[in-house]
Amino acid sequence: MSRKFRKTIQDLTQRSLITHINPKSPISEQYRTIRTNIQFASIDKEFKTLMVTSSGPGEGKSTTVANLAVVLAQQGKRVLLIDGDLRKPTVHYTFKVSNIYGVTNVLTRQTTLKDAVVSTKIPDVDVLPSGPVPPNPSELIDSKSMTHLIEEASSLYDYVLFDTPPVMAVTDAQLLAHRVDGVILVISSGKTEIEAAVKSKELLEHANAKILGTVLNAKEMKNDNYYYYYGSN
Repeated sequence: MSRKFRKTIQDLTQRSLITHINPKSPISEQYRTIRTNIQFASIDKEFKTLMVTSSGPGEGKSTTVANLAVVLAQQGKRVLLIDGDLRKPTVHYTFKVSNIYGVTNVLTRQTTLKDAVVSTKIPDVDVLPSGPVPPNPSELIDSKSMTHLIEEASSLYDYVLFDTPPVMAVTDAQLLAHRVDGVILVISSGKTEIEAAVKSKELLEHANAKILGTVLNAKEMKNDNYYYYYGSN
């Protein structure tokens, strides 16, 4: 990857943290609405581990989960965002942290969770980058080591969020879905096909996922003359 292209990605993803850069914006308020809905859903069962995914690429899942982490932390909660996309990771770009060590190193017992976690400039938000891209992402996601990682992370943080690959692209999201307390499916207005969204929902349900709801982004709001734009990861 060229330095120029890498810088372009960093600039785009950094601007996508609108809840941190402009917490009073209408879009930030929508993220707080998502936060509130998750908390209402947790009345009978606590949802500490959450996964955010989408049907296909470019529908906003990575930006959504990053901003969700920020608004949860703004309530004083300790949040860990884990990059579960071991094929095309982006969390380290969004938060401008190193990706030398991360999920893959923890799962293969090369390092500990506490040593691999990286603090960010945003209070109460830590991230666990993907680490080196492995040759066997699905096997690592579906391993006992992943179960142990989730259990340990849950004991250390109020919320543990996962960014995962799109459901329709690979099986990784389905393999992780039944290991977390809840799943959020991101849909991009005018981009996500209805058939793909329905199929993604069916695949997640088949994996025994607890689908908390969907997030519709990039939706034109005619009354206020602006677009909800949550990013393109």
